Amino acid sequence: MSRHDLTDREFDAIRHLLPRQRRGQAGRPWIDHRMVINGILWILKTGSPWRGLPEEFGRWQTTYGRFRRWTNEDLWDRIYRTLLKRVDALNKLDRTLWCVDGSVIRAHRCASGMIPQSEENDELNALGRSRGGYSTKLHVLCDAQGTLLAATATGGQRHESTEFENLMANCEVSLHRYESRPEAIAGDKGYSSHAIRESLADRFIEPVIASRTNEPRDENFDREAYRHRNIVERLIGWLKESRRVATRYDKLTSSYLTFVTLTAMRRVMRLL
Repeated sequence: MSRHDLTDREFDAIRHLLPRQRRGQAGRPWIDHRMVINGILWILKTGSPWRGLPEEFGRWQTTYGRFRRWTNEDLWDRIYRTLLKRVDALNKLDRTLWCVDGSVIRAHRCASGMIPQSEENDELNALGRSRGGYSTKLHVLCDAQGTLLAATATGGQRHESTEFENLMANCEVSLHRYESRPEAIAGDKGYSSHAIRESLADRFIEPVIASRTNEPRDENFDREAYRHRNIVERLIGWLKESRRVATRYDKLTSSYLTFVTLTAMRRVMRLL
């Protein structure tokens, strides 16, 4: 098979979270879940069009259909949330420092064209025009070990600070309880705003955010903690090793974010 396939250990970690397979029923034979997921992972890593899926993974229509159905049913997110809870139960989520950042993802020509292009439609599909061209901006939140905790997408021209609250709201780890919150959150100058600092203070989280040159210097700024902010940049670089993450080929934002989740899922499974 493919070198991108799930290992036995990885599949055992998610086997019971998948829908029950039909057996002994009339009609077309049910393609095995593991084969379908391996086909999706092959698409994820290679960036190939769905029609280019090798025959060893079965019909591409079946693989794509199950990918979209499970995306619409939020199955991938539920699996990832369950895996994160397991990691947290093993005390492998680092709450000393969480980091946020955004990265521009170039959108391929095939990512557009689903609906007529306009500012309103581009906003709906997380597409826009920035200095990097027609693009999407991927926003991520991670812990101090580089475990992805939240990911959202906006148009490439959107500023990181405008997406901060939405990113926190989409965090897969509950922030309602004090003990589940991080001690600090680090971000670059793009997140330097009074509203973000005030929001973190209300949550009793220390902001480790660099000030802009036109802002007064924060005497309490933790430079030592800020040096560890590069973990989020390394995480983004690791996510982009999957070609379906490095370039957006998908018309639907939900499909693109699912590929981000699948990439992060394999990283989390290594912690179990």
